[in-house]
Amino acid sequence: MSSETDTERRSLREQVESLLPSWQSWYPSLFDAAQDLGLIRARVCAPAMLMLSNRHAQVQSEALQAFKEQWCVEDEPTVAGAIPHSVHRHLRNTAKRFQGPQPQRKRR
Repeated sequence: MSSETDTERRSLREQVESLLPSWQSWYPSLFDAAQDLGLIRARVCAPAMLMLSNRHAQVQSEALQAFKEQWCVEDEPTVAGAIPHSVHRHLRNTAKRFQGPQPQRKRR
């Protein structure tokens, strides 16, 4: 029928309507129908994860991990809390661009 990539690209509404065309007569919301059809599911999490900052950090780390897996990126050994060299270099170069030309130092 359709490939897995086609399913991922279709909206949730399109997926529900393809599986259950008359979902509106059975369910009060699209999300209820999608949940019953197994298209989405809730995640159980610890109370500490209810803080948005913690949830965003986890989502960001999951997205980074998915990116690394998709593009076969290997982790560079880094010191905990240190900024990677490539990021540091990019920030330094960006800052230089916005500062404009630097005055020349006098040589002795």
